[in-house]
Amino acid sequence: MLRCRDIVDLLDEYLDGTLDRADALALEAHLTGCQDCTAFFNTYRGTLRMSRALSEPQLPAELRERLVTFLRQQKPR
Repeated sequence: MLRCRDIVDLLDEYLDGTLDRADALALEAHLTGCQDCTAFFNTYRGTLRMSRALSEPQLPAELRERLVTFLRQQKPR
């Protein structure tokens, strides 16, 4: 059974579709029962979608790296 702090480490692979099936099912089961992680997941996914929609001139590389670093450091409680 996954804990909240385990979810963050799996999100990139899950959203890319590269997370192995057992871990993906465990993540989905955890999200089903944890409102806090579901909210974090939805925010994280939305942020990725929005940042991918930006063209390079709109988001300088340095800012993108700072944003990615910041998001990866965020852990659900």
